[in-house]
Amino acid sequence: MNNKLILPCRFLSLVWLALMGGLLFTSTALAAGDAVELLRKSDHVDVLIGGRLFTTYYFSSDVAKPYFQPLRSAQGTILTRVFPNGNTIPPEHLKDPRLEPHQRLVFFGHGNIDGIDFWGEAAFPEWGSYQPVPGSVDTVFERATFRKLEEIRGGADSGVLRADFELADPRGRVIADEMESFVFGRDPNTRWIDCEVTLVANHGSDLTMGDTKEGTFGICLAKELNSPPGHMVNSAGAEGEKAIWGKRANWVDSDGMVAGEELGVALFDSQRSSRHPAYWHARG
Repeated sequence: MNNKLILPCRFLSLVWLALMGGLLFTSTALAAGDAVELLRKSDHVDVLIGGRLFTTYYFSSDVAKPYFQPLRSAQGTILTRVFPNGNTIPPEHLKDPRLEPHQRLVFFGHGNIDGIDFWGEAAFPEWGSYQPVPGSVDTVFERATFRKLEEIRGGADSGVLRADFELADPRGRVIADEMESFVFGRDPNTRWIDCEVTLVANHGSDLTMGDTKEGTFGICLAKELNSPPGHMVNSAGAEGEKAIWGKRANWVDSDGMVAGEELGVALFDSQRSSRHPAYWHARG
């Protein structure tokens, strides 16, 4: 049985992300040491399962949007890209045209909200500056400003993290509130995150979500899960980028060998999400 990472998302955008592993399921109850712990450290929260780091949630005011980095399987293998670190790109990746550092490891964003780019980042204008955003004179980038952690709680079976942000334009005008909620869980060979993102237009005007392929919930996988050499399939049975990209589906799964381990990541769109089933910007 493959390892999988599973993730559900809501504008409600609701996603279920699952990471699954090669261990067999068992009927034996998990030990108390397998509890989910959430530990805040300044501008990030570490998520530990069984005392081992699963992922970290970053919400520094120096970065344009919150994100997770990296994601690990039940055995500790990293399944996502491991850079950028904050707004820093390692020198060996500076000339890589495929880098697109504004695409964080696991994150929420949209390329056109009221004519503002909430997908790209001002810190990386040379990558992913989709100019101009339709309806605007030139590309202007967003910032999701951290307000507070509403809840941070571990438990024997799962952990919960809820955080609030304000979405603002470059001049500081707040156009919406963003609420991100995550539930972390596990079994002997699976790690999963239930993700809910809600935008609220409560700052004096409606929100217009523009038509753009840049959005809305993203995950950047390790290169070993590229398709090829990895294998990508959706809920309709379509395989590979050509058959999956731009098509609607309930989920998309990527499998492959990472560090000698057969692993996979599956992203599920909740039936409660806006315009379910989602269109997938799923690249090979």
